[in-house]
Amino acid sequence: MFILANLLTALAQVVEVILTIYYWLILIRALISWVNPDPWNPIVRFLERATEPVLVPIRRAIPMFNFGIDLSPLIAFVILLFLKSFLVRTLMDLAVRMR
Repeated sequence: MFILANLLTALAQVVEVILTIYYWLILIRALISWVNPDPWNPIVRFLERATEPVLVPIRRAIPMFNFGIDLSPLIAFVILLFLKSFLVRTLMDLAVRMR
């Protein structure tokens, strides 16, 4: 059982790193969007391709306000923080109980 516990611990750590990286990608994209970036810049294009699969469904579910504020990055932050708190801790707790 300790092998499965170690596997779950490693999985929890990998998920936590991935969620943290995605959090930073969304934050950087939101900050860059304030300065009217060059759409042909490779970094801007990478950020758009990496974050759009998460932000588009949120935009569809929650329409923008009349004055044009995009709240999808904020909602994505809340979802990512929830996943880090719930999913990672659950995997870690399961690993501890299996030892």
